[in-house]
Amino acid sequence: MLILNALIPVALIVALGYWLRRVLLREPAHWYGMEQLTYYVLFPSLLVVSAARADLSKVNFAGVVGAYALTLALLFALLIAIRPFLVRRMGVTGPAFTSVAQGVLRWNSYLALAIADGLFGPEGVAVAAIALTSLVPLVNIMVVWVLARHASATPPGMPEVARQLLKNPLIWSCAVGMLINASGLRLPTVLMDFGDILGRASLAIGLLVVGGGLSLRGLATPRGYTMLTVALNLVARPALTLALGLAFGLRGVELITITLLAAVPSAPAGYVLARQMGGDAPLLAQILTLQLLASAVTLPLVAFVATALGG
Repeated sequence: MLILNALIPVALIVALGYWLRRVLLREPAHWYGMEQLTYYVLFPSLLVVSAARADLSKVNFAGVVGAYALTLALLFALLIAIRPFLVRRMGVTGPAFTSVAQGVLRWNSYLALAIADGLFGPEGVAVAAIALTSLVPLVNIMVVWVLARHASATPPGMPEVARQLLKNPLIWSCAVGMLINASGLRLPTVLMDFGDILGRASLAIGLLVVGGGLSLRGLATPRGYTMLTVALNLVARPALTLALGLAFGLRGVELITITLLAAVPSAPAGYVLARQMGGDAPLLAQILTLQLLASAVTLPLVAFVATALGG
């Protein structure tokens, strides 16, 4: 029930964004402005504050980060390996493949933190925050490379890919937060509160943007590769993370939290990135919606299995 209570408000905000785009805020400029604000200001603020506040001494850092990082690496390798099949047999275009990759590799940080807080309080939030801020740079390097390589008909060279990575605000915001954390520097409370308020705003606006870009036309008959994305994200990813977490010696709060982090739907920030870099944003919005609906079933099951094996 707790997980469903965390999912329902998210679904309602996405639905509100869909309604606003078609009734109240019809001008594309409104939505472009919200995309820019979320991508360059609000979500980076959340990452900086989360990284700066994370207490690394209370978490098995190597196990938590190592298990999920290895999961992401294996899924990334799988996507690259099956891309020729997706292109030949399923007609997946370059921009569509970038949305498939984002749907498999990204996770909804807001939902993950809400579930961790509801289940375990500050202890769960500490585990989730450390995993998020440590792995967001890794996943962004992966998806930015995929977008730079496959979103355009003429793939850029390595200097251009490196430039895109350096421009990514999610990577440098994590780096800034971790540097503050590692230095032991205590920022003034007013600055932390300022960043905290901006970060919290990223949840609502990011989900509204997803809803605004949603097209329900193909939702009832999703394509095969869309359903493959849902299966890899909501079933394969948590299963891999749970197995690797056990292998890394994780138990209890750490194991359950990292497994649930791997089981949440993909991130709204991916939609904004797709819009920024030429990916198939409508397809990604459809993937996000399908994953959100399916996670109402899969998340409680994942929580039950993780608790039974590592609780």
